[in-house]
Order: sequence, then C-alpha cells, then structure tokens
Amino acid sequence: MSENEAPVWSPVSLQREHLLNNLVTVVALLFWARVVLYAFNQEIPRAKYAAVFLGGGILVYILHEQYKLEHDQYLQRIGLWLLAVVTTVTSAYLYVNYEVHSTIRVGYALEYEYALAALFTLAIIYLTYRAFGAAFVAVVLVSIVYARFGEFFPGLLQHSGVGERQIVNLLVLEFDGFFGSITQIVAAWVALFLLYAGLLRGYGAFQLIMRLAFGAAKYFRSGVAQSAVLSSLIVGSINGAQTANAAMTGSFTIPLMKRNGMKAETAGGIEAVASSGGQIMPPVMGAAAFVMASLLGITYMEVLVAGIIPAVVFYVSVAIGVHYMSTKQLSEGNEQLEARIEELDEGYHPLVEAVRFGVPFLVLLYLLGIAQWTVVTSALYTCLAMVATGAGIPILLSVVRSEENVVATVREEIHDTVEGVKYGATTMAPIAIIIAAVNGIVDLLNATGVPGKLSLALIGIAGGVMAISILLAMIICLVLGLGMPTVAAYTIVALLIAPTLINQFDVPSLAAHFFVFYSAILSGITPPIAIAVVVTTGIAGSNFWRTALEALKLATPLFVLPFAFIYNPEIVTGGITGLTLLSGFVVLLGAISITHGLNCAARPFGLPSPAGYAARAVYVVLGVVAMIWPTMLPRVAAIAVAVCLFVVQSRLPNVADVGAVPEGE
Repeated sequence: MSENEAPVWSPVSLQREHLLNNLVTVVALLFWARVVLYAFNQEIPRAKYAAVFLGGGILVYILHEQYKLEHDQYLQRIGLWLLAVVTTVTSAYLYVNYEVHSTIRVGYALEYEYALAALFTLAIIYLTYRAFGAAFVAVVLVSIVYARFGEFFPGLLQHSGVGERQIVNLLVLEFDGFFGSITQIVAAWVALFLLYAGLLRGYGAFQLIMRLAFGAAKYFRSGVAQSAVLSSLIVGSINGAQTANAAMTGSFTIPLMKRNGMKAETAGGIEAVASSGGQIMPPVMGAAAFVMASLLGITYMEVLVAGIIPAVVFYVSVAIGVHYMSTKQLSEGNEQLEARIEELDEGYHPLVEAVRFGVPFLVLLYLLGIAQWTVVTSALYTCLAMVATGAGIPILLSVVRSEENVVATVREEIHDTVEGVKYGATTMAPIAIIIAAVNGIVDLLNATGVPGKLSLALIGIAGGVMAISILLAMIICLVLGLGMPTVAAYTIVALLIAPTLINQFDVPSLAAHFFVFYSAILSGITPPIAIAVVVTTGIAGSNFWRTALEALKLATPLFVLPFAFIYNPEIVTGGITGLTLLSGFVVLLGAISITHGLNCAARPFGLPSPAGYAARAVYVVLGVVAMIWPTMLPRVAAIAVAVCLFVVQSRLPNVADVGAVPEGE
C-alpha cells in the first residue's frame, strides 16, 4: 500500500475511518496555521517554536498512520494512540515551561520530567523505525549506546561515558537533541517550502509538469527516458526528497520506458539517478541547503548560487548518459507518450497555467534573489501567492464565464487547497521525525567528542595525504548516508567530516560542504541499501542489484564531481565569474567524456576486446583529469585530446552509432 493510498475498509469501520481522515485534515490545518503564524510575527524563541512544531508534526504522522492501518490492527492502533499522548503531552509541557528549562533548571530536571523525557525518546526511536526502517534506527541506538558506555570502547573512541539522565536531558529537556538547531532550521525555513509543494500538488502543478516533460520528450529519440530526467528535475527541485521524487515521477516514467522497450533494470536505474538530483537543483534544493546555510553562517542565496553549476553538470551529464543507454534499447518513435499525456488531466489553457504556477515561483525568485528577504518571509509570501493564483484564477475565470457554476468552482478550489495543505503536512511529518532523530545523534556525538577523534583518525590513516583523506572521507560519507534521507545524511557528515577537510587541508568551507552534500546524495543510489533504487525497483519490478548497477553506471561521473569541488573550488565559491564558468564547462566536458567512454560502441575505433576496453578507458581517464586536476592547462589539454579522439571515432565506418553493438558482443 502506497503512502497516500487509503486501505479498503469494511462498512462497519468506514464511518470511523472517515472521521479519522477528517481529524488528520483538521490537525494538518491547525499545524500549518501555527507555522504561518510564526512566520508572520516570529513572536517566540525558535527553540520554543521547535517544541510545538515537532509535537504537531508527530501528531500528524501518527494520525496519518492510523488512517492507513487496516481495521483489525488493534495493537498498532492502541500503541500509536499512546505515542500520540506521550509526544503531545511532552511537547506541550516543554512549550509551556520553556523559560524554566532554558534559564533556571539547566543541566538537571525533576524525577517525573526525566521519566517523561525517557518516554519521548522511546517514542522517537519507534516512530523513526516505523517511518524509515531498521537501518537508521540502528544508527540512533548505536549513538545512544556509544554515549552511555563510551568507557568500554577502544582507542580513540573511548570516552568517560554519559549518564542515563544526562542523555535524556540532552535529547529532550535542554532544547538541544530532538529540539535542537537542525529541527529549528527545518521548522522555521523548510516547512513552508513543503507547504508550497503541497499546494502545487493540490492545484495540479505536478500533472502540468508531467505533461510538459512528456511533450518535450516527443522530439528526441531518447525522449521517453528523457522525460524521467526532466520531470524529476522540476519536481525534485520543489519537494527536495529523492525517495518521494522517485515514487512520484517514477510511477509515470518507469512504465512508460518499459512499454517502449527498455529493460526494467535500466528504467529503474535512470529514474533513481534522475530523482536523486532534484534536491540539488536551485532555487529550493531541499532541506539540506537550508542546513548548509545555517552551519556555514552564510545566506541561503549564496548556497543557491554555488549550486547552479554543479546542478547543470549533474543533469546534463545524466541526460547524455540516458541518451546513450536509451538508444540501445528504446524502440523507434515515442508512440506511448501521446497516450500518457492523454491520461493526465488537461488543466487550463497553457497561458493560464503559466500564470497560476509561474507567478508564485517568480515571487520566490524575486524575494530571495533580488529583494534579499529572509528565507522564512520569502517562503511565506510564496505560499500566499500560490493560494491567490492557484485558487483565485479558476474562481475568477468561473465568474467571467457566465456558464460556469461559481459556487461549485469555489468549493472545488477550497477542496484542492485543503488537500494540498494536508499533503504538505503528511509529507512534512516524517521529515520532522527523522530530523529530530538526526539532531539527537549529532548532539550525542558532539557530547562524546567523537567528531574531533574521527578527524584525527582520518588524518592518521591517510598519513596526511590529501588525496587519500578525501577518498576515505567520501567512503565514510557514503557509508554514513546509507538508508538515510539526504538532509539526515548531509547533516551527520557535515559535522563529522567537513571540519577535517577545512581545518587540515585548508579546503574552502563551501567547497567542503558541497563535497559531503553531493556524497550524501550519492549514498541514495549506493548499494547495499540505495533507498532511491529500492523505490524504483519496486515500481519497475526489477532485480535490485542489476538496477543498482545500472544506476551506478549512469552516475559514474557524479561520483567524480565531489572531488572537483575540492581540487577546483572556484566551481562553488566566489559567485558566478568568468573563471567559474570556464572551470564548470571543463568539468561538464570531462563528465561527458567519462559517460562516452562507459557507453560508446563496444568496439571503438574498430578495436576488438581487450583493446576496445582500453580505448574506452582512455576517455574515462581523460574525463577524470579534466574534472579534478588542480590546474587549468592539463584539464583543457585532456578535453582537447578527448574531443580529437571523438571526432576520429565518429568518422570511422561502422562505429558512428554510439548505440551500435557489433554482433557477438
């Protein structure tokens, strides 16, 4: 059963579940009302607001889970209601007693407060398991065990240990831990963007995006597969979550690719990679970009500007890789595209749709980029503009068209608005839970001093050699990010790994954080967990390992890209300058060279194996040099050689078609 799909109930329980669905809607409306109120006046400290935000988010999640349960799952229902009571009471208690715990009783609490905090901790652990599975809960539990029994760990990992009361005090009662800075960033900055995404969905913007993607894809041989890239780029830049993006766009694109002759594994791999990149596409970039801005103490606009060239490299290289893979498998013509377009809602006239969804987006760009308003205020007015155009224009059109039923249109738009608000809340709720868990992990690890120890260990293993250190750093990022949403993975590695790169090797802060950010994103397609691949494998009905292999093959240049940030930091630092554009262009050509080497004809230059593989490896090596060599001249020379080789290869007979595979290969 999908996340937003209601189960089938018996007639006896139908009324109860209808009431529960209405309760979810009401709580979602109240939740967003509180978020909007805070955005308007910011009348309370952010830590105090985080308490009510997390409590509200958990309540939305629990009620939504209740709605999804079958009617006979009584034990789960009772357990979830108990968790709702515990988390709501704890959040309300901390909200009311904020001044006491933040100023008067710092470092200690009353007996019943420790008990309440312990129950809240157990509730977060269980809800994290329910929402994200055992892999991430294992990280939470290991962090708690390590904090408590640090004296039993060997070598650098040893510390004096943190008592049980200190742990629950840190996690709950001191407004660090679950209610700490990362939760506060999400509550103040990220939440309204998810409301914006919910409103877009409620008003039909995602249907419009899919129509545009499918329409544009009709003009390319690889157009069916390119629709996955284009739709994932746009949708992912709004919702900023790779698994949600994969589920949303993949439900359309994967069956479409398969019906046009593409293997299920390839279709799933393409969608997994394309969906992973949506969260690095400005102007939203998901929650991780907001966390990055806060950790670095820079404006959100600086992060967005830094992210433009890497995002272009990411998507252009993926699009070219998709073209190579598609031309080998897709049938001639895109006959399925028209049928898929007809299945989507027609919507209004394109100009009307452009105004409905374009104006709020322009409001966001203007307020963030030109007026330089704060993130929270910009997001607030973007949401208000979305309601004004999303609901207002259809109502206005119904008034102008005398044949339209104005009352019916008003009711329909109110319904769409409420559904969008509800979708935004149910999307926000599990994010609030995972962020709270991550915040707890980070604060526990900081209390043990492990970040500094990990830095020393990393430098010691690498022998002070930068190349080895950053390679180990990427491996650690991939391992720590397995099974986690990007914002969770980024936050952990940003606090554990980035300081080593900055302090030991003088890597610019923004470059170091982009390194771990992109590494955290790639963990979503890295086995053995590869959460984005898990989603697309389920949709495609494919083998997980073969699908992951296809994703890794397509994403190979993207695993080199983070190293380009280290050795050529001008790509992400210093704004958009001539040097930035030149360096970014060379990196892009290097990524294309790698893609060509991996996907070109099996016998380039007419060479049989193994000489053919060696020739393809030359393209890959030249691409890597162009991307990560620290000086410009060798990079340009590598590109020049790659271009010359490509020209020669394309002019030789029987090898011009990159999709051609000679018989017997």
